[in-house]
Amino acid sequence: MTVPDEERIARATISIVTEPGDVRCLGLTRELGGVRFLEVLREQPDLRPEFVAAAGRLATAEPERVLEDAARRGIRFVVPGDDEWPASLDDLAGAGMLHARGDVPAGLWVRGPLRIDRLGPAVAVVGSRSSTSYGDEIAGDLAAVLCAAGRTVISGAAYGVDYAAHRGAVAADGRTVAVLACGVDRPYPLAHRPMLEHLGQHHAVVSEAPPGSAPLRIRFLARNRLIAALTRGTVVVEAALRSGALNTASWADRLHRTVMGVPGPVTSAASAGVHELIRAGGASLVTDGEDVLELLGAAGEHLLDVRRAPEAPRDRLTLRARQVLDAVPVSRPASAASVARVAGLGAEEVEHLLHTLAVDGHVERLPSGWRLGEEARSTIEQ
Repeated sequence: MTVPDEERIARATISIVTEPGDVRCLGLTRELGGVRFLEVLREQPDLRPEFVAAAGRLATAEPERVLEDAARRGIRFVVPGDDEWPASLDDLAGAGMLHARGDVPAGLWVRGPLRIDRLGPAVAVVGSRSSTSYGDEIAGDLAAVLCAAGRTVISGAAYGVDYAAHRGAVAADGRTVAVLACGVDRPYPLAHRPMLEHLGQHHAVVSEAPPGSAPLRIRFLARNRLIAALTRGTVVVEAALRSGALNTASWADRLHRTVMGVPGPVTSAASAGVHELIRAGGASLVTDGEDVLELLGAAGEHLLDVRRAPEAPRDRLTLRARQVLDAVPVSRPASAASVARVAGLGAEEVEHLLHTLAVDGHVERLPSGWRLGEEARSTIEQ
């Protein structure tokens, strides 16, 4: 569908004059359309307290100039009704609000060649800004495995786990998207400028806030709902008891997306929030990318075998054969009768089982009696 210019300009205006995730403004924009909501702002600015500030900014908004300047710099404004609009974002209409943030964005500012309606089965990998080397390694490996399987990795480009996830995706030559709490033209954090420039040239950088916007705290809370909504599931790698990553997980749960958590050392404060999330049943435990693929895959897709220790030779023995083997001395040979007494079995049966065990090297017969075979003895010595 082609969105009329009047509606696009109206939604750009709303993006400029309102805060990202403002539920009252966005709810009316969704219900009335951008053009009609702007009329409400102009005609009844005192209808709600949050309308007053937005209405006061209308005189200086200059949406046409912002759109033209953005287009010159390779930034596009995608709105509901555009072919590129991700339908998954519409689920935010019924997801309620957290910290007074919520609802469907008026539009998204996008920089980069990757179309946000063609992300495929995307996965969010989020976590602590103060991540440990363990968290960074896990996040990078997860992202690499997911990208190798054709998934898009979405994160917030913050320090720690977010950056490690983007780095892992890029290293695997996969698709990755950074969703920012500031303008897509504003590298934040500044140290991540090279990564954000790379994503803007080869992948995608997305924000609800217009170009030039600063990364205010409340905008991070609004940003988190977009990360959750753009994906089929969210993986929390490391998160303290108070963490923005847990806010993203809460949004994923509200949106009926799959929430997953990677456990860390039980003594690690960086993983305390993840552990509580798993303990309370709010997240499925995952340890690697294969676990994530199995949880998010279609029926019968990416199924994993139950993890077991490698099979040992004695695992293939019958119960009574193992009973005899346990009764055979390690080094000093014993008679079959002595082995039978220790095993608590009949002498004739034990004699037969000893010969069977000898065929496979479990035991060996010496002139003075029976003892464990060489391989069995070396296993015990180790």
